[in-house]
Amino acid sequence: MKKVELLSPVGNKEMLDAAIKNGADAIYLAGKLYGARAYADNFSKEEIKDAIKLAHLYGVKVYITINTLIYEEEIDAFLDYVKFLYENNVDAVIMQDLGMINLVLKMFPNLEVHASTQMHNQAPENLQYLKDIGVKRAVLARELSLEEIKSLAVDIEKEVFVYGALCISYSGQCLASSCILKRSGNRGQCAGMCRLPYELYCEDEKINTDGDYLLSPKELNVLPHLREIIDAGVDSLKIEGRMKSPEYVGYVTRIFRRLIDAYYANEAMNVSLEEENNLKKLYNRDFTLGHLFNERNYKLMNIKTPNHIGTPLGQATVNKNKIMIKLEDDIVQGDGIRFANQKGMIVNYLYDDKLLLINKASKGQIVYVDNKVDLQESGSVIKTLDSLLMEKIKDIPQRKVNVDIVVEAKIDSPLKATITDGENQIKEELGQVELSKNCPVPKAEIVERFSKLNETPFALNDIQIDADEKIFIPIKIISELRRTLVNKLIKLRTKSKYEPIIKEVKWPLTKTNRTESYNFYVRTEEQLKYLLDKDVNIYVDDYLLYKKYKDKHIYYLTDRTTFKLMDLDKENIVASNLSGVIKYSKDNQVFSDIYLNVTNSYTLKTLFDMGVQKIALSVENSKDQIRHLIEGFNNNFKTMPNVDVLVYGRVELMVLKHCFLNMFINQDTECTLCKEKKQYYLKDRNGEFLPIINKNCRTYILHYQNINLIDNISSLRNMGVSNFTFNLFNETKKDLDEIFQAL
Repeated sequence: MKKVELLSPVGNKEMLDAAIKNGADAIYLAGKLYGARAYADNFSKEEIKDAIKLAHLYGVKVYITINTLIYEEEIDAFLDYVKFLYENNVDAVIMQDLGMINLVLKMFPNLEVHASTQMHNQAPENLQYLKDIGVKRAVLARELSLEEIKSLAVDIEKEVFVYGALCISYSGQCLASSCILKRSGNRGQCAGMCRLPYELYCEDEKINTDGDYLLSPKELNVLPHLREIIDAGVDSLKIEGRMKSPEYVGYVTRIFRRLIDAYYANEAMNVSLEEENNLKKLYNRDFTLGHLFNERNYKLMNIKTPNHIGTPLGQATVNKNKIMIKLEDDIVQGDGIRFANQKGMIVNYLYDDKLLLINKASKGQIVYVDNKVDLQESGSVIKTLDSLLMEKIKDIPQRKVNVDIVVEAKIDSPLKATITDGENQIKEELGQVELSKNCPVPKAEIVERFSKLNETPFALNDIQIDADEKIFIPIKIISELRRTLVNKLIKLRTKSKYEPIIKEVKWPLTKTNRTESYNFYVRTEEQLKYLLDKDVNIYVDDYLLYKKYKDKHIYYLTDRTTFKLMDLDKENIVASNLSGVIKYSKDNQVFSDIYLNVTNSYTLKTLFDMGVQKIALSVENSKDQIRHLIEGFNNNFKTMPNVDVLVYGRVELMVLKHCFLNMFINQDTECTLCKEKKQYYLKDRNGEFLPIINKNCRTYILHYQNINLIDNISSLRNMGVSNFTFNLFNETKKDLDEIFQAL
């Protein structure tokens, strides 16, 4: 029976050791470039080589994340980095960029590629395409429910997140950090816009939300339902946390390891109250079962705080320059605590009720700490760091690989021995076994010498000795033979598992039909009517509205979050995700939308070869990057691409699976928010208003201002851009008149 894989996060060497010691089957980590956690410590090239060798020694696989979008000018350096990983025995690379996936699979034919969750892997068409081009595994979108996962009958390995932080927006579909702070989540630089405070407004009226962190989800924790998830047939269980602590990685890995082993032993899979409490102490924003089990609203979100909430410690009262705490839990010098004013501290000095220094106290006692956080008011206090727990987690023996040894000691023959780990086997012989005249070597001595494995990665499971009576073997020969076996087994376990073949890739030339167009994405029927007599393409995301006005210049813009796409034939389609491209490009006229994240010529090539006739470039491209991309395509494929650039309008910064507004409005009645004409906004900490669109029980959060590159259309044309898109929001006839006057 193939067992489900336990996949643990690694952000530095200490986390690597913790994951291995506590039973991870595989780890994922990043180098200094191209990883989706750029602010983790990450690994240098030499550290990556060492990490791979160490992990492989213990039978642990290593997946390297290179799951960012790649710009044209980075392609050569990116491929050099992939070549380095390939030649150093990495088990797989995790990738997002569609063009680079296709190129890497062709260049490095026996390198295993996993499709990152940043690819928005949520539909069967998407998974089938990935399998067909050679991708081994898809990391599924965190928005999928377990029932939806069960229905994905595509024979590709499926990896699911089971623990840790959640993104509130569909992965790979969040542009908030990029568009507002110029720190791209698709480049590993996410600024955590979902963890910031917001206010909710309906038109110009503020709505009470009983919390400020309206976009901040809880931490995923599906331990209570782990059996159901394994039963669903997924291949890998992924823990999030490359920016957490080594203790977090170690302890979470340890619990999952125990429960997974219990599953296959048909034993109970229970998490004790102590373990639950320890998990909360290590890190939690409160826990949720997430979209896997269809959690919504307050079961999914913690709008009170975006930070680690720890566990209750007691009630604090200010007493001059000290803080008195009536304990609801034990406390130890060195613990971390946080007060109601959200300021925290390490307890360097702890005092009893007589203000005498102590190093620990028990639940029910009264203690004092120094007021280093300028606490002014009484309130609750939480424990955010349990120093004794951290020490206990670290106190775990080194992981060992079980081996069996067989020794043959026959007079007038060499001393022979075999060592096996169940997969690899080493046979060696050394010296000469002689008849002892005075002092024979007993079997117990041979057993003892071959059992000395404490300083090695191995532990002796079984040893068999086949020896003549009254034999003599120099002790140093026995020890040397043991060392030889161990060293050769280490070398065999860490050697490359494949021959790194590198192929020269020759792509067939692409013939593109260049068009010149203005394209308007409309949100109202009034906007559509205004444009009907204009020489433009009209994009509409309401299928009924599309059918009502169906014409040669009306296009249906598909929803990028739909799990099951409708069947369409001979229609005009703007596909907003990869699944839409795959499903519709054969029998329909298909353009692609900006949310396919196109940033290099190979992604363009891939989409053109799939049948897309006009491709919108990512809004994350600068003008220089657009120029490099078009020049690169022309140089590589000897033709100019038919590309589109968004030159006006509001970008959808986030798309949320759940109805965000329903947390605060219509909770107790049938929700009609999608039908309402009222406009809701999020007001950010800078006073900017981000419009909220509700559609099909999904939430779309728009930028607070329009992109306006209309004055740059001429220079974009000179670069080779011939199609220009305008995303409308609430523009009136007067606004549209002004846009056309500017063209």
